[in-house]
Amino acid sequence: MNIITDELVERADLKYKSFHSKLIPTVDSNTVLGVRAPVCREIAKRYVKSPEGKSFLNSLPHTYYDEYIVHGYMLGLLDSDKAMPYIEALLPYMDNWAVVDITVSSLKKFFAKPLGRLDFVKECLSSSEEYTVRFGIVSLLCYYLDCDMARTSIDLVKQIKRDEFYIKMAQAWFFATALTKNYELALPIIEGNILDKWTHNKAIQKARESLCIPKDKKDYLKTFRR
Repeated sequence: MNIITDELVERADLKYKSFHSKLIPTVDSNTVLGVRAPVCREIAKRYVKSPEGKSFLNSLPHTYYDEYIVHGYMLGLLDSDKAMPYIEALLPYMDNWAVVDITVSSLKKFFAKPLGRLDFVKECLSSSEEYTVRFGIVSLLCYYLDCDMARTSIDLVKQIKRDEFYIKMAQAWFFATALTKNYELALPIIEGNILDKWTHNKAIQKARESLCIPKDKKDYLKTFRR
């Protein structure tokens, strides 16, 4: 083990492990240390520019789930151009929703100019791997719905026809978010019954749970439940 892994083991929280493991059912609980997110972020920040940090980023695959969380936070701290090869190296080892979502949400520098990353996102969406596709969808959700590529992102996600649960959940989350941010752009997807039944209904459910959508629009969305 390296110094980062050693520190993660030392700072494990068994009570938090028990709680958090239930949220990531696809992860072997024996690989979960139970290190809380703020601690993982602090470790990532402290080591990212060090030789130990570079060695850690090049030491895939990791043993522990928590190592992947630190890894994702570290990628978000890298300069934009330096992050790409590390992201590409990590993608094949992403095997759960939490590592995907935490990594993507950390990549603000990488996605500072979304248009320049669109081809990479499209490659992710066309992957045969469940969590690589989810990476692409969550990237569009986080970084493309607030810019002039909102329509493009909606068009890309509506075309995805996959049966994997964590892809469909990401699609539902994406369209619920799109409805809160770009209601008029996203509404035709619901009105047109373009999504499969489960994703369609889940998107409506999540949108109706949002505090950002007025009641009259929520009531209208409800009429499209299938």
